[in-house]
Amino acid sequence: MADLNGEVRNLIDGELVGASNKATFENINPATEEVIGVCADGTKDDMERAIGAARRAFDETDWSTHHAFRQRCLEQLNSALDEARDELRQIVIAEAGSPVLIAHQVQVDTYIDAMPYWSDLAGGYQYDQPLSDTIFMGAPQRRILLREAVGVVGAITPWNFPLYLNLAKLGPALAAGNTLVLKPAPDTPWSATNLGRLILEKTDIPAGVCNIVASADHSVGAQLSADPRVDLVTFTGSTATGRKVGEAGAATIKKIFLELGGKSATIVLDDIELEKVAPMSGIAVCTHAGQGCAIQTRTLLPREKYEEGVELIANTMRNVAYGDPLNPAHLMGPLVSKRQQERVLAYIEKGRQEGARVVTGGGVPAHLDKGYFVEPTLLADVDPDSTVAQEEIFGPVLCVIPYEDEEDAIRIANNSIYGLSGGIWSGSEERALAVARRIRTGTMSINGAQWFDIDTPFGGYRQSGVGRENGVAGFEEYLESKVVALPK
Repeated sequence: MADLNGEVRNLIDGELVGASNKATFENINPATEEVIGVCADGTKDDMERAIGAARRAFDETDWSTHHAFRQRCLEQLNSALDEARDELRQIVIAEAGSPVLIAHQVQVDTYIDAMPYWSDLAGGYQYDQPLSDTIFMGAPQRRILLREAVGVVGAITPWNFPLYLNLAKLGPALAAGNTLVLKPAPDTPWSATNLGRLILEKTDIPAGVCNIVASADHSVGAQLSADPRVDLVTFTGSTATGRKVGEAGAATIKKIFLELGGKSATIVLDDIELEKVAPMSGIAVCTHAGQGCAIQTRTLLPREKYEEGVELIANTMRNVAYGDPLNPAHLMGPLVSKRQQERVLAYIEKGRQEGARVVTGGGVPAHLDKGYFVEPTLLADVDPDSTVAQEEIFGPVLCVIPYEDEEDAIRIANNSIYGLSGGIWSGSEERALAVARRIRTGTMSINGAQWFDIDTPFGGYRQSGVGRENGVAGFEEYLESKVVALPK
């Protein structure tokens, strides 16, 4: 792999700086287990300084009200991202283990191409919206709804789609007029710190407006939830951590915006040819080694076609190409870390203990002597209430569950604390849509159709999160509402 040119320093108050205590932590390639470089290990003092800079930039500059200036700054960032996309793509492949095929799509290119959506909203959104006139005590009144930036945003992002998720928070937060402190996952720091370098060198974004603090210490990120100077915290990650973010933010009644876990179900209805659709589940769960919150990790098959469907899926998973993420033939790369590999293997063993049948996979691949890989794994005969059917595994593991009839399938699909995504395969779109309306999730795919795009409000029901990311709805998460009344 060519020189990655990873940025070692954090962006704090308009400067690229090392950690205040000079410490660094290693950035490891999960496909080779090799150290590709280091990154500044931000301290609590560094985070304190970043929050203070963001607070000052919001309170003492016109960033939040100068919409045309924000638009121009974000257009500069768009150009910088476009120029740097090859470099950014190589970083995502190296530190996240993302297959190059996926890196050319949603990991990097898809979202860089979509970034003008946010710069256009920065300058084109209707921040002053007239409401209907009214009469109060005989006097006519006119009213205006003002949409204003929330203030200082703390953004905490995960490692699975690092560049995309960093931009998915940075883009709308800045476009709406907020200042920002971004704390990326320590597994993928350069996907954030390189953004800091682009912002400093290629844009006119003022000092303090955007701060990026990488750290191996998770308590540094936790400061964002507790600090009263932070007005909003947006977090993408596990539901367990999301609960902690919400609890910490409750002390200061700050706005909390969470995109959390999922255990999404695919329902294969009995009116469609099984051999055409069942294998799709096996492919989907292997994409980026199953490290996606919206991946459909439960497949529900009609009882009368169950064994046939299990074998079709198993054959597909046995033939998934995986290994070196730089090989464009590989759909699947490694898990992001040794810790994540061990976690996934433990879930597979738990499935065995709870009675699931391992049809294919189930361990570490024998043909790969390096990297944090797990074989594509199919668990059949899974109890809908078992651990592997209820908890997010975040690996290339698919649970297959039989159902008796349509009502049973809907019941099993909804038997979850989550509600992020799902899919339905049917010979009748009308029937599929009727079932989709009864599944408690934020997104649904019918017959393989793709819902994801920059204008799609993405998020979940129940413990899959609070709020929506992307689209106008995602932009408005970063705005407050103020109603002003005037005499007419």
